[in-house]
Amino acid sequence: MVTTAGGSSGAGASAGGADLAVAREIAAAVPDPELPMLTVADLGILRDITAEHGRLVVTITPTYSGCPALHEIAHDLRHRLSRAGFAGVTVRTALAPAWTSDWITAEGRRKLRAAGIAPPHLAPDRLGPVPLTLTASRREPVECPQCSSRDTTQTAAFGATACKALYRCEACREPFEYVKEIC
Repeated sequence: MVTTAGGSSGAGASAGGADLAVAREIAAAVPDPELPMLTVADLGILRDITAEHGRLVVTITPTYSGCPALHEIAHDLRHRLSRAGFAGVTVRTALAPAWTSDWITAEGRRKLRAAGIAPPHLAPDRLGPVPLTLTASRREPVECPQCSSRDTTQTAAFGATACKALYRCEACREPFEYVKEIC
């Protein structure tokens, strides 16, 4: 979403003469440092770009509270936008609504699979509070991104980052990472 502080929206809105649509295009292309095949737009964490009092404001949502990549993403957003001529870039963090892995775009899911990483399952539709459990609650098997077999085994609850688990395919015997769903 691209809006100005006055409430107008659309590609024609501007921040200090620079087009917000251009700013959004630049920001959307920033890669995630932990999953560099994905951009912040693919991941669904780029929430908004606005102009407030002549300054560009970019709003992002972390994939989970305390995500260590958030600082680097904010730095990269400021750097790329400043280099493109946007002066005075502010990056805000919005914690509500909380990010869900359902916000990963179809293109993002395709990129994960192409990189050999199994994308998260979609969360079930729910009304009301979301139940939290302290134990594993896999609803369905994780499909191997190499051969599409569903005969897979979790080998570790955590991968290189807390948001991933390690799996092995019993059909092709290849190890792979799985991005955990957060809903």
